[in-house]
Amino acid sequence: MQFRRTQKPSSTRLIKLAVSASIAVSAWPAAAQDLVYEPINPSFGGNPFNSAHLLGIANAQNNYKDPKASTGGSQADIFARQLQSRLLSALSSQIVDAIFGENPQESGTITFGGQTIDFIRGLDAVTLTITNDETGEITTIVIPTFIEVN
Repeated sequence: MQFRRTQKPSSTRLIKLAVSASIAVSAWPAAAQDLVYEPINPSFGGNPFNSAHLLGIANAQNNYKDPKASTGGSQADIFARQLQSRLLSALSSQIVDAIFGENPQESGTITFGGQTIDFIRGLDAVTLTITNDETGEITTIVIPTFIEVN
């Protein structure tokens, strides 16, 4: 078995190699492009399709819990809310039938759960006035009927 001893390359040889490599690289055409900053957040001019993704990430990182927020509650609370929702839905259906049904009424008053609902049918609109009996707050809703009167 023979061992061959290699010599370290001399510094002049390394310099020649570096110079020839730089000459070879400089012969290639240079390719570059402008650097353009584009924001990611749509609030600052970024792509609007990023908004849902960024909101999801922010919500995933949010550890804040509102102390005033109510939890799911008991089964009885959930049932009471659903029952109240169904009763209010049935009441609103009856009001709609009284105003727009087969035999619409010209005016009427309905009192339910601390609220008074007055409706008056005009020539081109129906006006609903909802009054909170406890606070006296009044909300007025005008519904156009879209019926031509000749």
